[in-house]
Amino acid sequence: MTPSTALKEWDTQCQALTSGTSALLIRKGGIMETHAGFEVEHRAFYLYPTFLHQNPAELRPEFAALLRDDPQPGRIVLPALAEVVAVHKVESLERALALEPHQALTAGAIERRFHYRGRPWVHALLLRVRPLARPAVLEETPEMLGCVSWVPLAEVTAEAQAPVLPEARLEQLREEIERAVNG
Repeated sequence: MTPSTALKEWDTQCQALTSGTSALLIRKGGIMETHAGFEVEHRAFYLYPTFLHQNPAELRPEFAALLRDDPQPGRIVLPALAEVVAVHKVESLERALALEPHQALTAGAIERRFHYRGRPWVHALLLRVRPLARPAVLEETPEMLGCVSWVPLAEVTAEAQAPVLPEARLEQLREEIERAVNG
């Protein structure tokens, strides 16, 4: 099944996921999300790199080198398919901060997302990422703009390669993340 949706995420995070340097996203939602905030509406989706709001100060130092300008302004370059392996709604700041080593954001960025809009929680998504044999390039349309997480797509034809992380490593990460979020 080919997804018809993409998840907007900072380009640096998309690069880390697509390279296998990271497999975890910590999400809260964009300013245009509903009052309830971000929800995991889709279990499979394309990664949609966004350059808007990327903040070098909110990236752990080892990920700062991934920062770059948009290589194709006006176009969206989808690098990979992602499948949700596990999702946790984390309602303890201490447990959310315990996830820092597993992803690209600093502790300060995690804390800011945790408290965003006065609703103390974040979602932690462990992803199986399959790079596309050739990135899918789409013209950016007005419907794609704005601070939203999920973007419906017209039909995308793309060939996904093998996952960047072996299943044994994903299972190990799943266990580590569950220990972190469950205390």
